[in-house]
Amino acid sequence: MFLILLSLQTAAVSVPEASAKEPARFAECMDLATGDPSTGVTNAARWQMEGGGMLAKQCLGVAYANQRRWTSAASAFEEAARAAEMAKDARAANYWAQAGNAWLASGDAVKARADLDAALATGTLTGLALGEAHLDRARVLVAAGDSTGARADLDQALADAASDPLAWLLSATLARRSDDLPRAKRDIDRAIKLSADDPAVQLEAGNIAAASGDEAGARTAWGRVVELAPTGPAADSARKALAQFDGAAAK
Repeated sequence: MFLILLSLQTAAVSVPEASAKEPARFAECMDLATGDPSTGVTNAARWQMEGGGMLAKQCLGVAYANQRRWTSAASAFEEAARAAEMAKDARAANYWAQAGNAWLASGDAVKARADLDAALATGTLTGLALGEAHLDRARVLVAAGDSTGARADLDQALADAASDPLAWLLSATLARRSDDLPRAKRDIDRAIKLSADDPAVQLEAGNIAAASGDEAGARTAWGRVVELAPTGPAADSARKALAQFDGAAAK
């Protein structure tokens, strides 16, 4: 039996985009929040004090997220969600989902679960936004050891966010851990089609090949990881996995 290297998936936090229906100041605020986040925080906070409401709070969350200040981003998105709920604005669901996404990036799975539950409970998320919320909740449930709940959310994510390689990657990983290797292989193949140059995808492809007894496939995938990202945790894991073959040959 080959050694299987596990990897944690930490998808980048997505942020709400500006709409053509929003005021010009919102577009300007979002431009700063994405292009110059430090200045964007100051600008969004000023607009918030001037009565910018949920749009200013959303912009502030975007600016914090682009600084990787996840806790601050989550709090700002939560404030935007509450303001939207008071205004009976359907965007509350998106803000709750973004808050959950940011809490997940911060490492606080409990708060992430609460906000993602709130987003999904509204029943107003559709399409990709719905799929991404289910994907984020699946990540929380995997961390909590709830494989059954995670599978249900991942299946929904695959239906609504089929273009997201992370959904297929996590589904493949969960299938492998559940000893469903045929599904793991099918799902990792989809992830590879969508994002073959992602080291995390290739690392998991090697894991699945190893679990299936396919030494050649495992060598190829793990070797690809090192080619794509010579330094970092993924490469370290791949080298460690590859070293087992050298050790086996020496016996």
